[in-house]
Amino acid sequence: MTKNLTDSHFLRPDRLGRVLPGLILTGAVTGVAIWLSDFPQLSHLGLSALTLAIVIGMVVGNTLYPTVRPLCQDGVNLAKQRLLRLGIILYGLRLTFAQIADVGATGIMIDALTLCSTFTLACWLGKNVFGLDSDTAMLIGAGSSICGAAAVMATEPVLDAKAEKVTVAVATVVIFGTTAIFLYPWLWQLNLQHQWINFSAEQFGIYTGSTVHEVAQVVAAGQGVSPDAENAAVITKMIRVMMLAPFLLLLSGWKSRGNTQKTQHSGLLRNITIPWFALLFIAVAAFNSLDILPHSWIPPLITLDTILLAMAMAALGLTTHFSALRQAGVKPILLAAILFIWLIVGGAGINGLVQHIFS
Repeated sequence: MTKNLTDSHFLRPDRLGRVLPGLILTGAVTGVAIWLSDFPQLSHLGLSALTLAIVIGMVVGNTLYPTVRPLCQDGVNLAKQRLLRLGIILYGLRLTFAQIADVGATGIMIDALTLCSTFTLACWLGKNVFGLDSDTAMLIGAGSSICGAAAVMATEPVLDAKAEKVTVAVATVVIFGTTAIFLYPWLWQLNLQHQWINFSAEQFGIYTGSTVHEVAQVVAAGQGVSPDAENAAVITKMIRVMMLAPFLLLLSGWKSRGNTQKTQHSGLLRNITIPWFALLFIAVAAFNSLDILPHSWIPPLITLDTILLAMAMAALGLTTHFSALRQAGVKPILLAAILFIWLIVGGAGINGLVQHIFS
């Protein structure tokens, strides 16, 4: 199970002292990103505050950050994990159940087909084409098909995989998921010009949410298109995240096949991670649908949410190192690259087909 969004000892002075420098750093990057996003020259290029936060974070992360990492890493990790989850939960205040229902069965079907096809392709290519061990192929497949690094980390105890294999899989998610942040808004503009696929902004958002790796990357890519695309992308991504639990149950059953020792099977079940933040996101959206909160409260809460998400993106950028390309090796990178291409091309085909059927 995931930890609570805040540790019980988070407010202790010693804990606060460890996380404060990193929070100040991510806050400073966020402030610069929000300031720059107000410039028309940048906003017209689709460079939102979240996109700028990760770009600035990556520049700082590969230049100045290594010298202050020991001082800042606790706070940066807090922003990348806990503030991201809190930001996603508060994102529910931007949505209503009517919007979630619009995605509904279409989003579930698209997510399920994308997940199954991507993970199956990863396992087959990893073994038969690249000669990778099954754990590495499955970890890369889980990260690509479900929710990025979080899926990799959740799958690791089920597979009992070695730490270096987890590191390789996470590196591939960072490389191609970050690429998607900049690629998808560009693809949207190209599709508007050439009309390859008849996607509305909302349909393109569903496509984004069903094919981009990380939750934070989905938010940034969707924001680079339009508010309608961002909302649909986040809803679709949350449905995909909630598929992590049944995926892990099925994977643990496959791993324990032929094993009659109940204790070992129970041990595998204890490793199942429930994405509570995705469920809380739905709960907040349901609460928002009741229209109970005073309307004057919504804009400040949405501003707070944007700040939290931008801080998470800044932290993601700070911890994205170009050396990950070298550490991952050629074969895992090639496998992840093919999966990335499949998510873009095959994912577009799945989206087009399902949306045509449900239209």
